[in-house]
Amino acid sequence: MHESADPIGRLRSDLDGYAARWPDEAETVAHFGELLAALDTRPFTRERLAGHFTGSAWLVDRGGTRVLLTHHRKLGRWLQLGGHADGDPDLSRVALKEAEEESGLDDLTLEPGLFDLDRHWIPARGDTPAHWHYDVRYVVRAGGNEAFVVSDESLALAWREVHELLHEPASDDSVRRMSRKWLERHSPGG
Repeated sequence: MHESADPIGRLRSDLDGYAARWPDEAETVAHFGELLAALDTRPFTRERLAGHFTGSAWLVDRGGTRVLLTHHRKLGRWLQLGGHADGDPDLSRVALKEAEEESGLDDLTLEPGLFDLDRHWIPARGDTPAHWHYDVRYVVRAGGNEAFVVSDESLALAWREVHELLHEPASDDSVRRMSRKWLERHSPGG
């Protein structure tokens, strides 16, 4: 994993690079940039109820053909692993930590750069009102061990073929988008 003395500056730079790579996602990038510009509102903490940053992992197997998804306990959908930053502005570190904690896998490797951005609405639950998650997603690659352990965060975990998720109507829109991006990145000439 790469460390940075300035994770805020790296995130700004990564957002600029992402906007150049995915110009059709300019509106999404603008939302993330606005939140990042509001550092005085503590956007890396879940206590910022208007919305806050989260970090997620597109956790692929060593060969890059499968991704580990969680059947999310609170949301009841199959999604990538991830969670709250809890004050940590290094969202790549958050993504790697969440991947390790939620999968039980060791020997994970973080690939540099942003893979995907997703701003999504989280419904009210208990005393927590509905709010936005600004999810910054990174590629994390499994090493030799793929024997996961289901954590309390999940109803289940499963390795899924990326190419199958692309065309599965029941898949979350963002999972299909990440599948498309992954397959474009790893196709001949991609």
